[in-house]
Amino acid sequence: MKIKNLAPILLIALTLLFASNAFAQRQSFAVDPQASEVAFSLGATMHSVHGTFHVGSGAIDFDRSASTISGSIQVGAGSGNSGNDTRDKKMTDEILNAKQFASVSFVPRSYQGAIAPSGDSTIQVTGTFTLHGTPHELTVPTQIHIDGNKCTAKAHLSIPFVKWGLKDPSTFMLKVEKNVEVDLTLVGRLTTTN
Repeated sequence: MKIKNLAPILLIALTLLFASNAFAQRQSFAVDPQASEVAFSLGATMHSVHGTFHVGSGAIDFDRSASTISGSIQVGAGSGNSGNDTRDKKMTDEILNAKQFASVSFVPRSYQGAIAPSGDSTIQVTGTFTLHGTPHELTVPTQIHIDGNKCTAKAHLSIPFVKWGLKDPSTFMLKVEKNVEVDLTLVGRLTTTN
C-alpha cells in the first residue's frame, strides 16, 4: 500500500482515538483521605458541638452514559474529634461503640442527574449508609466539581442517630438534638476506565 493511501487511514484512526478519550463515560474517583473531611454539628441546650471524623478510604466508579455508580466511602468511627477528650471518649465508646463497629460507610447504588465532564454538577445519590452495623437507605444531594483529573464531591446529611438506635447523650441538665448534621467533603483524582 502506498504511503499516500495510509494518510487518510491514519488520520481517521487518530481522530477516533482522541474522540474516544474525550468522550469517555466510565471513570473512577479515588478519594484522598488526607484532603477529605467529615465535619459534624450537634445542637445542644447550652451550645452546639462541632467536630470532624477521618475519612479512612474511598473509591467510586461511575458511568455517565448509563447513570450507574458503585464503590464505597469508609469513615473511622473512632476518629471523632470535637476538641474535648472526655466528650470524644464518650462518643467513641458509648455512642458509636467503635470497638465493635470500627467504621461508618456509604455505598452508592444509583444516581439521578447528569455529571458534566468538567465544571460543576449536582446529582442525587442513592445508597446504603451503615452506622453502628445497621444499614439505612439514603438519597443524598451531592455537588461535584471536576477540573481535569481532580474531583471534589460535597454532600450534606442529616443523620437521625437516636431514631437509628444509637444512645441519646442527653442528660437531665443537657438536652441534645436527635439529629447530627454532617458535611462530607471528598477530594481525589479521576481516571478513565474501559
